[in-house]
Amino acid sequence: MVNPTEPLPPHIRSRGDREAGDRAVAYPTPPAPLAVGVFDNHAHLEFADGDNPLSYLEHLDQAGAVGVLGVVQVGTDVETSRWSAALAGREPRVLAAIAIHPNEAPKLHAKGELDQALVALDELASQPRVVAIGETGLDFFRTPEPMHEVQREAFRAHIALAKKHNLALQIHDRDAHQDVVDVLLEVGAPRRTVFHCYSGDAALARVLADNGWYASFSGTVTFKNSEGIRDALALLPRSQILVETDTPFLTPTPFRGRPNSPSMIPYTLRSMAGSLGMDESLLAAQLTSNTFDVYGRWDDEPLASAGSLYGL
Repeated sequence: MVNPTEPLPPHIRSRGDREAGDRAVAYPTPPAPLAVGVFDNHAHLEFADGDNPLSYLEHLDQAGAVGVLGVVQVGTDVETSRWSAALAGREPRVLAAIAIHPNEAPKLHAKGELDQALVALDELASQPRVVAIGETGLDFFRTPEPMHEVQREAFRAHIALAKKHNLALQIHDRDAHQDVVDVLLEVGAPRRTVFHCYSGDAALARVLADNGWYASFSGTVTFKNSEGIRDALALLPRSQILVETDTPFLTPTPFRGRPNSPSMIPYTLRSMAGSLGMDESLLAAQLTSNTFDVYGRWDDEPLASAGSLYGL
């Protein structure tokens, strides 16, 4: 098992090919604390980003100082999934999601390693603080059409794992809305199905509402050009919305383009509250209730004492 107190392998310490381009690299100013605590439903704490990269402990401490009480740490391959499960097993503020990212699945398929990776996920999924299979799904933006069917097969396999282990499903959906819906309807979606970093419009939101699926809103809901996402937020039942950062990506306005952190959740939540015409504390309470419905609670005892995480 990967020990989360040890340095991470170099290939998962930076954004790599997940995002390209020149970026501002200073972390944003922390927001005013929330009066009612919430949880970051999707983050990648293994990325070391910015001029002064934060460790996962620094991310979690800064988040707690502004009312973000815990994080769902998300794996995107076998190595980061193992790391995520190990961290959740030691750190009370973390639960884990595990998966092969849809852009990684065709690469593993080409090397003949996809089936082996899925077996590894099946083994990890039995760990008590692994609460979701994700992020999985379809990404037709980065993966060329000849590999789309490989993504679909990997997606179906992830759905089967979520059902087998009674876990939530976190979906990555980029330029593939109808295809994602088609696969979910074809094989039957798990009861707790979440469209991570919701990128659809009101039409897709109606599909989610009708099927009882959740939409998790990231910093993109604050962007000026995201009217369709805000329309979807307004349409969805309040019981089917979540909030996330997708750390270190998708930092909310007014810090778009700078490194993200779970401590940035209050900016996104306040923007959502403004769009909905809701009191921010009422929205925070609703979001926390929804998070518990999907992932359970963070207050179960971790597998090992917190002291081992800090080297005590």
